[in-house]
Amino acid sequence: MVQNLSKVVAQDQKFLNIINGRQVPALSQETITVLCPSDGLAFTSIPASRAEDVDHAVRAARAAFDNGLWSRMAAVERGRLLTKLGHLIEQNSEELAALESRDTGKPIRQGRADVAAAMRYYEFYGGAADKIHGDTIPFNEGYTALTLREPHGVVAGIIPWNYPMQIMARVVGAALAMGNTLVIKPAEDASLSTIRIGELAIEAGFPDGVLNIVTGYGRDAGAALSAHAGVDYLTFTGSPATGTAIQQAAATNNRGVTMELGGKSPQIVFADADIEKALPVLVNAIIQNGGQTCSAGSRVLIERSIYNDVAGALADRFAKLVAGPHDSDLDLGAMINPAQKRRVEAYVSAATEAGIELVARGTIAGDAPATGYYVSPVLFGSVDPSAVIAQEEVFGPVLSLFSFNDENDAIRLANGTEYGLVAGVWTRDGARQHRVAKRVRAGQVYINAYGAGGGIELPFGGFKKSGHGREKGFEALYDMSATKTIVFRHD
Repeated sequence: MVQNLSKVVAQDQKFLNIINGRQVPALSQETITVLCPSDGLAFTSIPASRAEDVDHAVRAARAAFDNGLWSRMAAVERGRLLTKLGHLIEQNSEELAALESRDTGKPIRQGRADVAAAMRYYEFYGGAADKIHGDTIPFNEGYTALTLREPHGVVAGIIPWNYPMQIMARVVGAALAMGNTLVIKPAEDASLSTIRIGELAIEAGFPDGVLNIVTGYGRDAGAALSAHAGVDYLTFTGSPATGTAIQQAAATNNRGVTMELGGKSPQIVFADADIEKALPVLVNAIIQNGGQTCSAGSRVLIERSIYNDVAGALADRFAKLVAGPHDSDLDLGAMINPAQKRRVEAYVSAATEAGIELVARGTIAGDAPATGYYVSPVLFGSVDPSAVIAQEEVFGPVLSLFSFNDENDAIRLANGTEYGLVAGVWTRDGARQHRVAKRVRAGQVYINAYGAGGGIELPFGGFKKSGHGREKGFEALYDMSATKTIVFRHD
């Protein structure tokens, strides 16, 4: 067991909103109690912000944008501040990893991986800030036409609870690199690392009002931020239902949005695949973060001639998986809250009652507190493609197996849900790799690999119900800016 993670938050440590470069409570003085998923016990609190707090933050971001200290700062200087923030995260990496692990229930090694990814985002966007260029356009004689990439203004980032540190980094990095100012609203279930990094941004020397963080319930702070007329652009990662509500709110002000809304991602295993190489990846893609991952590989499609062998090997691995406290650093931790635990258990019960074969089930560690939010990882076999468990995003450690006859059948199954976020293709056949990658409807396709959680440089986003717009890489910088065309007449 990793020692002393439970003591990472001192009893008197306060987590406050960050507005206009200052740490402040909610104007109402109300708070939300923070519970550790590993044991269900309270260990700190965050502000329960409302519309008036959001308005304060948006006005601060607007003033910071309009005064030009950030938006008109030389791009290379913005990049240097982002890079400096990354260095401060590195210097505080163990504290941040422990904080993220305790706040979300994920094993400490995953917390450390999240810190490493967050550092890389700030490094990448720090270096990219001065590398987005406009164009000159061939036009009529006597004219010169050119384009500029300009910031939207005030950007609102609504951050989910599953990877708060990573997703904050990809929003903050891209938005600030382009000269926007920001209001971040983290999920009420996991706000601590977001606040702590906001404190480090103050230490790094970010101008007041450039990065504001407001915590609170989605129905209060989130709804107010989505509908605020002072916000110029929004980005959201979360469920399709919440994404729809946010888009509707943004539409009242005719604001643009980037939406990443989950997935039901397939991994396609052909008979010629390197099965031993694939097996650990297939398992990890569904148990990472307890399956609470938008890009989780929740469906494995197996060519019929090797179905029994692959299913048996996966069953052996699933039976050995153990869920437990974050500081035990086991295969997976707890679900984020009681509602998510009940949700996953309901899907498993419904599938079992429907007669779907439960091939294997992992265990919960004997020392796991009874008050924690644990579920056992579950493997279902020979699943009907029309079954609820095959179509809906469970967001837990539940893997479904399917068999297919040929390449066309595999693609039909892979594309047979409302989602289209990530896909994996396992085959040694180079021509097939290209054919399948082109025909699968997914924003990212991995060949003999799977890993949407990494790849800071790789554009990330979905088709269909998985959302629209792109995060990560240079594509995110385009989403976080608008094109201005300038035409000179000089005849």
